[in-house]
Amino acid sequence: MRKSFLSTIAMAGATALALAACSGSTEPGTTNDPGTGGNGDELITVGFAQTGSESGWRAANTQSMQTAFSEDNGFKLVFNAADNDPAAQIAAVRSFINQGVDAIVIAPIVSDGWDDVLQEAKDAGIPVILEDRTVSASDDLFATWVGLDFEREGVYAGEWAAEYFGDTPTRMVVLEGTTGSAPANDRAKGFNDAIAGSGIVTIDSQTGDFTRDGGKSVMEGYIAKYGIDGIDLLYAHNDDMGLGAIEAIEAAGGKPGEDIIIITIDAVRDGMQALVDGKINYIVECNPLLGELVAGIVKDVVAGNPVDKEYFVEDQKFTQDEAAAVIDSRLY
Repeated sequence: MRKSFLSTIAMAGATALALAACSGSTEPGTTNDPGTGGNGDELITVGFAQTGSESGWRAANTQSMQTAFSEDNGFKLVFNAADNDPAAQIAAVRSFINQGVDAIVIAPIVSDGWDDVLQEAKDAGIPVILEDRTVSASDDLFATWVGLDFEREGVYAGEWAAEYFGDTPTRMVVLEGTTGSAPANDRAKGFNDAIAGSGIVTIDSQTGDFTRDGGKSVMEGYIAKYGIDGIDLLYAHNDDMGLGAIEAIEAAGGKPGEDIIIITIDAVRDGMQALVDGKINYIVECNPLLGELVAGIVKDVVAGNPVDKEYFVEDQKFTQDEAAAVIDSRLY
């Protein structure tokens, strides 16, 4: 059950700090002086295991986390980006445990395979906070999770597609995120649930690993197999893959956004610009600025204060006109 549902900050005049203030009547981390650690005079050492640097969204997320976990805010950050290698990420978490950090924050590359290392952290008395993505391990192995509702993002995207195409027979190809990751699984499920009963049929679906190069390569294969005229709709699990697909469509002589309708998720600046330019038709936001909220929750967890088990951040949705109205004021 959701314990907190946070208002979005991706609007004019918003700041990353405002996100933490939306989490409830008691702001996470307010029990500690912002310049000190959990005991009031020492820095909190936090190990952060990031997925990698596969996209513009991930870069914005990393920057948000590194800014929030600064010494000025009472932290010493030990950072590791695993280059989307699950084994390397688990090894990084074990390294954090061996270093005796005060808390561990993980953005899990994939959902499965975390039981043993999370149990090791628990046995060592080190709390784990999940950020962005979830795991399939028992929820008693981590303190809390902070992130986005990936399934709802897929629903938003699918609802727009179902309304746009209606009962018209529509051939769709999909660019999936990293296989086994929570956003890929949930965005697929949400979209498929939303288009049930419409005329949309998936003719192909492959992973582009959330990268622009991956999206371009897979889309080139789709075009070679089906032709521009054989594809009506592209659903990409993130902007970067969609942007790579645009390159492939244009290289093949097609007009993205016209010959092939394109829906993506993230709403990073390059994606929003493509939407404004008419090359993408609809974008669902996935807000990357989670750092201040996560940092406040870490302070509470380390101090032994109660926290909710889940913190959801709400996303926005954008058409071309809506994107044009906000793109200059957005923080990412």
